[in-house]
Amino acid sequence: MSERYAPVGWNVTKIVYDAVALAVTGVYISVFLWVAPSFQHVTLPLDEYTMRMNAFGTCAFLLLSVILSIGPATRLDPRFLPLLYNRRHFGVLTAAVATTHAYAALDWYFSYGPYDRFEMLLRGNTSFSQTQGFPFEIFGIFSLLVLFLLAATSHDFWLRFLTPPLWKALHMTLYAAYLSVVAHISLGALQAAQNPFLAVVVGFCVVGVAALHVAASRRRATEAALMDGWLDAGPAEAIGEDLGVVVTPPNAESIAVFRHAGRLSAVTNLCAHQNGPLAEGRVIDGCITCPWHGYQYRFEDGCAPPPFTETLATFQLRIVDGRVWVDPVPKPPSTVVTPVPVP
Repeated sequence: MSERYAPVGWNVTKIVYDAVALAVTGVYISVFLWVAPSFQHVTLPLDEYTMRMNAFGTCAFLLLSVILSIGPATRLDPRFLPLLYNRRHFGVLTAAVATTHAYAALDWYFSYGPYDRFEMLLRGNTSFSQTQGFPFEIFGIFSLLVLFLLAATSHDFWLRFLTPPLWKALHMTLYAAYLSVVAHISLGALQAAQNPFLAVVVGFCVVGVAALHVAASRRRATEAALMDGWLDAGPAEAIGEDLGVVVTPPNAESIAVFRHAGRLSAVTNLCAHQNGPLAEGRVIDGCITCPWHGYQYRFEDGCAPPPFTETLATFQLRIVDGRVWVDPVPKPPSTVVTPVPVP
């Protein structure tokens, strides 16, 4: 393996982020265990083990819904960006909560059979031909495996070793895990629920996550017009100082055009760290700064300032009658392209 492991650099922001996430999770589980029994309208109240399973299970689902909402929320409102910077820590916490839920279920329901608990889990219910009683556990197992995989590969070592495109594709399986969790709940807990409150919460979360993604997708730039092979990025005056805009070529990755000190420059819109959307960031200290984790690149050549070594592809620009045009053919990473002054 050619990549070298580098320890995580902790700072005050990460510590506060993790502390708040842990505190909110702890408060939710505690309040659930304290308040939930008062909503039971059954002759035989739920046992303590079942209450714990429900507490950790619902917490894991809500955390996963929040994680999938952070990305589109930041596209709609940059005030959500602080939640995005350490989202991987959020994911590791979610995996831990989901694992606790799975362990509690395994320990309570499958400990007293004639076989091993894991064997009982897989062979205890095989009613695949019917909805009522369908072995919903398989959906939970799949989701838990995905969360394990993503938590295990969350360190930047794996990002560099697997390469950003592969790493990002791997972490996109979180959407499949979320759909699997919804199926797990729908075929399991919702069928046994006496109170419609859980169904309302699940429906609200699913609709909310979907609505945020639809709204964020509509904010993406439309495919740019072409003239003599160059892309129309719109009027130069529409690009704010130290801000960027997205230009989307036909059948190619998007390009970020930034304005700084009255000059324009263009780089690929994909951050070399995690393919973050650079155009949604801004120029800080003369460097294009990714909104996700703060990775920076020089304005003129797309190179990260020393001692960092990340580089971006650059693009040529020109201004004709006040409009910005971009050559969609990328220059090799770290190629110097002289910024274009805005008239």
